[in-house]
Amino acid sequence: MARKFLYLVALLAVLVIAALFALRIWSGELTRFAFVPRVDFAALDPLPAETYAGNAMWIAKPGLGSGDPAQWVPPGLQKDAGSPESRRAAVFFIHPTSYLARENWNGPIDDPDSSRRAVFFVRGMASAFNGQAQVWAPRYRQAAFGAFLTAKPEGQRALDTAYLDVRQAFDTFLASLPADTPIVLAGHSQGALHLIHLLKDRVAGTPLAKRIVGAYPIGWPISVEHDLPLMGLPACTAPDQVGCIMNWSSFAEPADPAMVLEAYRARPALDGRARDSKPVLCTNPLTGKVGGSAPASANLGTLKPAEDLESGELVLKAVPARCDASTGLLMIGDPPDLGPFVLPGNNYHVYDIPLFWMNLREDLATRTAAWSRTARAR
Repeated sequence: MARKFLYLVALLAVLVIAALFALRIWSGELTRFAFVPRVDFAALDPLPAETYAGNAMWIAKPGLGSGDPAQWVPPGLQKDAGSPESRRAAVFFIHPTSYLARENWNGPIDDPDSSRRAVFFVRGMASAFNGQAQVWAPRYRQAAFGAFLTAKPEGQRALDTAYLDVRQAFDTFLASLPADTPIVLAGHSQGALHLIHLLKDRVAGTPLAKRIVGAYPIGWPISVEHDLPLMGLPACTAPDQVGCIMNWSSFAEPADPAMVLEAYRARPALDGRARDSKPVLCTNPLTGKVGGSAPASANLGTLKPAEDLESGELVLKAVPARCDASTGLLMIGDPPDLGPFVLPGNNYHVYDIPLFWMNLREDLATRTAAWSRTARAR
């Protein structure tokens, strides 16, 4: 009996090693198999004109009260830290992909698992802005996670459908604000991709550009040559610059960004051309400007989520940040222990904002103050 038990243990060990080897060799293929929808694409009708007029289609919005996840703050931090003048600003935040199933190319608004994850994302990411501005975060028929893992046209069609919802929500957001309200635009991952298009369609070359405090399309690479010129705003080159773009994608070292860069290069840039292998835009969240590096001592607080994702704590000086000159990706040194959601290749994508939660909060505070000074001088 003991010998049989040892044989069983040895067999299980071999199977585990084989599984890990397969995951390393075929991680991309296995990921695609697990997440790319296998159903036909079902075209969705545009949402009714008044869809975003009420509260039902907003995860976060002024007036939602205690049920608004964007109003959460970590223990020990004062929520209303911003000045009354700075809190005139309004943030439009587009949450990342939370629909992981493959039954649809676009996630249903009422899908419970997707909705729960979206709330977690808004609590852990959009909450960084709540000390300086009111936060709006719409629900939308997001593209499924698998849409990013395939070259099938259905993937792009799903993204196009999601973007139309986001654009409609943004138009309602704008119409709800006084004409002189300063605006902050933010999004992560799929949300950042939609924000990049929103900047091109609704901000570039318009009077609205003067109202932008800053734009934060985080977690989706931006081509310096083919995307940035059409977005209507420059990259941030100083921490007190207004009307500029902050963008980064976080990897611990050693990093393997092949899957991320493959998804990025699979789609045409804003100018319609193919994206090349040149370094993408990297602004350093610890310095508030393009490129460079900063030590962990400059990190004012990393948000480490609790196991249940319902709360978290700020950890000081947790990670450094360095814009890698060869790729444009943001390197954070040795892998920190933030939870189980690190992606293959030491990709800290899910933690792009929590890694620098407090620095992002201070970044917005600095830029809103600078925007107010500029507005008074006009």
